[in-house]
Amino acid sequence: MPLSLCSPDLLALAHQLADVSGDVIRGFYRTPLAIEGKADLSPVTAADRKAEQVLHVLLAQERPNDGIIGEEFGVERENVEYVWVIDPIDGTRAFVSGKPLFGTLIALLHEGVPVLGVIDQPILQERWIGAAGHETTLNGQRCRARSCASLFDAVVCMGAQAFPFGNAVSLDAYRRVAKKAKTTTVGGDCYSYGLLASGYIDVCIEHDLSLYDFAALVPVVEGAGGRMTDWQGKTLTRESKGQILAAGDSRMIDETVTLLEGVL
Repeated sequence: MPLSLCSPDLLALAHQLADVSGDVIRGFYRTPLAIEGKADLSPVTAADRKAEQVLHVLLAQERPNDGIIGEEFGVERENVEYVWVIDPIDGTRAFVSGKPLFGTLIALLHEGVPVLGVIDQPILQERWIGAAGHETTLNGQRCRARSCASLFDAVVCMGAQAFPFGNAVSLDAYRRVAKKAKTTTVGGDCYSYGLLASGYIDVCIEHDLSLYDFAALVPVVEGAGGRMTDWQGKTLTRESKGQILAAGDSRMIDETVTLLEGVL
């Protein structure tokens, strides 16, 4: 991986991208908005589209040779060395409900692997940023996931899509983990992973995520001392199938994978 990947200029651009998208989103927040349904039944609004549009414009100016994978406007140059992955509003249901639990996700892939990620909550003005070779920060201050060796002592967050929309196999996997955990919570989208990086949640589990849902989370969690894998314990890349496991303490990965696979 080139040393320039995590240069101050590139990190500054990540902040600039979050700034411009946040400006757009704040202008739409808690205002009357038409809510449209996409093919996958998820909602989308003018705020989602406008926020992604300004990110495309800025990237075209600053990194014209890079690729882009966006939730709302698709793919540009997806097979080049550096590809930005954008979810302008991760948690549109929370956004349209007036809940400040959504976030903007901005990731950079290098040869298919997430190496830079931003979770930006523009209403609460909380921004986590992680990058390869750098410790994760929250609003410029270092943050760390907490030590927790076992699910018995863990706060576990499960994706809201699990209930009631998950298939039977996924629901059974969630239940097995929930029985072992100290306590569980549901939902929160990308914001939960920021809380994991800051030491408030120990494990996050979701299924059926797209690349733009999880790519930015990986550098944030791992730069805070945590680890992210799929449900089989494998490294996440652009080819991963969307079963996501994040642990603030890597010692919990094997235990959780075993439960997700139904071995116990």
